[in-house]
Amino acid sequence: MLAVPALAALLLLAGCAAPPPAATDESGGTAAPEQSLECAQMVTNSGGLNDRSFNETSWAGMERAEAELGVEANVLVSTTESDLAPNVQAAVETGCGFVLTVGFELAAATGEQAAANPDVQFAIVDEIVEGPNVRSIVFDTAQAAYLAGYAAASVSQTGIVATFGGGNQPPVTLFMDGFAAGIDAYNAAKGTQVRLLGWDPATQDGTFTGDFENVSLGQTQTQAFIAQGADVILPVAGQVGEGAFRASLDAGGTALVLWVDNDGYDTLPEEFRPLLLTSILKNTEDAVVQAVSDAADGALSAESIVGTLENGGVDIAPFHDLDARVSAETKSELDALREQIIAGEITVESPSGP
Repeated sequence: MLAVPALAALLLLAGCAAPPPAATDESGGTAAPEQSLECAQMVTNSGGLNDRSFNETSWAGMERAEAELGVEANVLVSTTESDLAPNVQAAVETGCGFVLTVGFELAAATGEQAAANPDVQFAIVDEIVEGPNVRSIVFDTAQAAYLAGYAAASVSQTGIVATFGGGNQPPVTLFMDGFAAGIDAYNAAKGTQVRLLGWDPATQDGTFTGDFENVSLGQTQTQAFIAQGADVILPVAGQVGEGAFRASLDAGGTALVLWVDNDGYDTLPEEFRPLLLTSILKNTEDAVVQAVSDAADGALSAESIVGTLENGGVDIAPFHDLDARVSAETKSELDALREQIIAGEITVESPSGP
């Protein structure tokens, strides 16, 4: 199994500042810091709340923050692009001191509202937004995708694997760059020539559905990849990725599929489990809890929260039902590669990196 215990721990901050000095009570002892945050708002992107992706895991973090910190959590669900900016404004108008937005679609509205409301702590998932009161929650998913690419190449029987994205955007192509690099690493180590369809790291271009919700688009694209001989598929396209499983099932389970953001074994329909090789994980839930907890301490921050293999912010999930398909040798190699990335001996490069 390749689940890492660090994934259960709170995400560490990259380059975080020293904590504020503890308050003291009248007797000179240490008193608990006074919490200044009563409520927190979250705004989803147009994929909606139950997207089996980053909206869902972000909301799980908000719910945990409510349970653990006593901060009332609320969510405004966006279903179309026209909902985005109004929802961010509505979140601010509730008077809550913390507003979390999810995804690149909300970057402009987040920046505008943060500039207009300097006393509110904003945070945004999967996007960099500059501002003295905006925290960017981002993940170096290329590191984990490197491991996934290595594993995918190791189990391919046709020597052809494929990937497609929902859109040509940094949070998407970061996965694809890491995946390609992992396949290259496997070829270099084993003297093989496993090919990748759907993404060219050199040109930073590839196959995109232009959508993150229409499952049929993912099904059609996967059918095309299967027709070209691909037997392992990585969709980086939110709900559209479910179409990859549908296409494979229709073809008699011809292709294995990888999931992203959370462990698809837990979040996807059970009928997909026999096809799920692994998932490229982002520990969004813990990162959100950390952001709300810091906001509850009362000080505004612009420090990014960056998830890496080293701090448990990214990794790959267990192979679950397909564990026997991955050899003991490959598992040992994956463990070694993980440690080499953490030690800085391997750098997974991508122009989309955080």
